[in-house]
Amino acid sequence: MTMQTFSRRNVLLAAGVAIAASAARTALAQATTSDKEAEGRLAAQGWLVLLDRKDWGRAWETTASAFRAKVPLGTWMDAIPKVREPLGAMVDRTPVETVFKTSLQGQPAGEYVTAMFQTKFANREVAEIVTTVHEPDGKWRVTGYSAQ
Repeated sequence: MTMQTFSRRNVLLAAGVAIAASAARTALAQATTSDKEAEGRLAAQGWLVLLDRKDWGRAWETTASAFRAKVPLGTWMDAIPKVREPLGAMVDRTPVETVFKTSLQGQPAGEYVTAMFQTKFANREVAEIVTTVHEPDGKWRVTGYSAQ
């Protein structure tokens, strides 16, 4: 074996290792994104249960600090029953899509998960969109909600 053949073999081996490492990093990033989406969706679903129970105050208390800063408790307590009560009791909720992002318009950079649900209530079917943020304490908390 010549030195040139040995060098080519080393280069090919190094290239193969680099490709494998890159693929492993991509797989890890995807797994991490999937994990974050699952955690954010789970937090959203738990929070929606509070709304389903009409536990408006507890729902507000468990939102992200940025949400509470933008939506005072009094405003929340006045607005959310007007959105939810006409819908009636929750009958069925199906996750439709979950998306992880590191930026949202009008929000600081961070980790966000937007979970969309198709929800059937006694009086109407709606699309619920819940956005959660990964807060510094490691918990995912709601930072946005809409029912359309």
